[in-house]
Amino acid sequence: MSQEIVEAVREIEREKGIESGTLVSALEDALLAAYKKTPGASRHATVELDDRGDFRVYSIDIPPDIEERLLDEARERALDELERIEEETGEKNHTLLADEDLDLDLSRVPEHLVTREDVTPDNFGRIAAQTAKQVIVQRIREAERDTVYNTYSAKLHDIVLGTVQRYEQRNMYVLLDDRKTEALLPFSEQVSRENYRINDRIRAYVLDVRKTNKGPLVVLSRAAEGLVQRLIEFQVPEIQDDIVEIMAIAREPGARTKVAVTSKRPEIDAVGA
Repeated sequence: MSQEIVEAVREIEREKGIESGTLVSALEDALLAAYKKTPGASRHATVELDDRGDFRVYSIDIPPDIEERLLDEARERALDELERIEEETGEKNHTLLADEDLDLDLSRVPEHLVTREDVTPDNFGRIAAQTAKQVIVQRIREAERDTVYNTYSAKLHDIVLGTVQRYEQRNMYVLLDDRKTEALLPFSEQVSRENYRINDRIRAYVLDVRKTNKGPLVVLSRAAEGLVQRLIEFQVPEIQDDIVEIMAIAREPGARTKVAVTSKRPEIDAVGA
């Protein structure tokens, strides 16, 4: 892999707002996985980028007693992670943990006990070039998903604007104003008396933002009390100036809403404001 390709990778990081070094690190991880599939691959190895822009593979040998201790620690970390995933998903994970699949924390081994040797395969440049494209596409997709998640997590319990795109099983899908994020307005969060058609503009409350296998899911609401609260906050200067405070909201969506307010200054009529 040439220096030009590495520079192109770093330029993509800058353009897409990906943290510097993320794609190079991803390439190193992917190339290490590719190397370990080659015949006669070393059990422990690392892939590093040299000054010429080439990736080199180095085998790593450590004393057997230290290796066994690191394997035990890595196995324990992997089991803890599997248990965490099972708790989140509620499904049993039947993954078998093989020693060669465990990630050893080699940084804890004193340098004088580590033996390194350059074992870069002859065709590694071609493998690196093929892997680069796959990793870049995947990581850009992940970075864009993270950007969407972070953007709308910051807007949680706030109001967003969008355009009605389609209905599926009475659920409404809304293209938000960033023109690339499609949000879900479930039937349970719609107001029965409202009738939106395709391409209608809609204002909705960000009820939840979730990470899913298909990417971030932004869940909207037109029925939440928070929608009324945010609309009132936008319209009433005394609330914006922290003079009047909303204490509670009771709402029958599409029918009526009651709002309890209080004033922090006796000369200001909270209800009148």
